[in-house]
Amino acid sequence: MTGAPAPGPDGIEALAADGLRWLLSVARDTGDGGLGWPVRPSDAEVDPMLYNGTAGVVPVLLEAWRHFGDDSYGDAAVRAARLLADSVGTWEDDSLYFGRTGMALVLRAVHDGLGDSAAGTAADRALDLVRARFDGTRWGELFELMGGNAGIGLGALLAGADDLAVRAVEPYARTAEPTAAGIQWAFRPGVSGRMHHMSHGTLGIVYGLAAVGHAAGRADLVDLALAGAAGVVARDEAGPEGFLVPHSDPPHRSDLTARHNYGWCHGPAGDAQLFRLLRDLHGDPGWTALADRCWHTVTHSGLPRRLRPGFWDNNGRCCGTAGVLALAGDRIAERGESPAFAGVLVADLAGRAVRDADGARWSNVEHRADPGALEPETGWAMGNAGIVRELLRHTRLLRGGDPAYAFAWPDQPAPTPSPP
Repeated sequence: MTGAPAPGPDGIEALAADGLRWLLSVARDTGDGGLGWPVRPSDAEVDPMLYNGTAGVVPVLLEAWRHFGDDSYGDAAVRAARLLADSVGTWEDDSLYFGRTGMALVLRAVHDGLGDSAAGTAADRALDLVRARFDGTRWGELFELMGGNAGIGLGALLAGADDLAVRAVEPYARTAEPTAAGIQWAFRPGVSGRMHHMSHGTLGIVYGLAAVGHAAGRADLVDLALAGAAGVVARDEAGPEGFLVPHSDPPHRSDLTARHNYGWCHGPAGDAQLFRLLRDLHGDPGWTALADRCWHTVTHSGLPRRLRPGFWDNNGRCCGTAGVLALAGDRIAERGESPAFAGVLVADLAGRAVRDADGARWSNVEHRADPGALEPETGWAMGNAGIVRELLRHTRLLRGGDPAYAFAWPDQPAPTPSPP
């Protein structure tokens, strides 16, 4: 942690604007009116993915368009949608974070928010291709939220393709594995380790099952989701005040992955988002208590201080500080949480930003390499798009403004304010 105080809302907004300026400076004109982003500026090709490519940049453009009232950001989003529309037919992945389903969700948002009919047509085409490539059980090797059925089901639901959403998650009923307290799933064939959290684990599958099952009135899918959640909750090692579940059991790639993580991907910052969803769907105060326990663990973990190599080396939305800031913002909006811890996170992001004439960007750290500083990235997962989106919302929260995003991320429930 830098130790510097958090900037005020004007300073945070200025940092976000600098981040947007850098992001637009590294965009690539595709030559046909389209606009795209590579994962890193040094990469030869643009990337269409939601995770760390162009589809993940569009949400922050929509956020900036609404936040600043500046049509240039909306124009950039429409141009980016052209690149996504062109990619729909040639990209070989169908998933939410890595493929067509994520592109479809973003294209639908551009259609709905900016009135771009071509984007809406491309979204429909993308979902038709996803339907056609289903083998009855799965779409590919991955079988979870980011790259598999759960994410496709969730994305299809939010894009208005309810039939596809149900078909995508039904195979989890026949592929579930019993555990001592519930059920779990393999995230890909041929691995012994079972991951537990949002990005590649059981809780990400639970999120898709719960959302789709509730929307479709399918009690069997909801029950499956609750059994999956129970299996993970039983693995908690930090109760009764906290909540901390290992990355995987048996440990998957323990040579590369810490046993316990704290971000959205494999830790309590992401687990809490699932518990918030279950709270909203079922009204059970036990889910609220679990979300609170996740927050206790996050705020007492030491992050964002880099206490040891590999503990917290990422500024981004997926695995780092911005993902925790997303949860902090949700708690400010719905629980009246003090913004003090969010301020610690923002101060750290401000202190680690590289700012110059080109704008602002962030470099993550690979603690196993020397030198460890990585090239700044553009997208949602590890780069500017995910960070700037959270900075803009935090600015509004400090000013008493709207906590809603311009683009609702598929696995982050909208804040539901607590009754007075």
